[in-house]
Amino acid sequence: MSNIVDDFNAYREKMNSRILEDNNKIIKRIFNLDTNAFMGGALNVKTKELLGLVASAVLRCDDCVRYHLETCHKEGLTKDEVAEALGIATLVGGTIVIPHLRRAYEFWDALEARTNA
Repeated sequence: MSNIVDDFNAYREKMNSRILEDNNKIIKRIFNLDTNAFMGGALNVKTKELLGLVASAVLRCDDCVRYHLETCHKEGLTKDEVAEALGIATLVGGTIVIPHLRRAYEFWDALEARTNA
């Protein structure tokens, strides 16, 4: 049985490597900007990840939601904190976010299952 966390990370790593091997300066700079934007500063990493998670859910980007969920999990955010942020995202984004909310919960459960295994 495949694991959605492992499958997501393997695909993301494979395709990011493929994209970066073209050595496109604009794309490389965007990747770098994304990395640096989520480093701690006036806002800590946990807060920035929750902001990224909410924005990703509202914009309905499942890959982005998964990326931010995994980082939230690594940063030690609790299920309650993540659920509250996803609630705000659903409120702001409306009912069209609900399918993405389902997939977010599924991915979070997979993250927790990996930790508890």
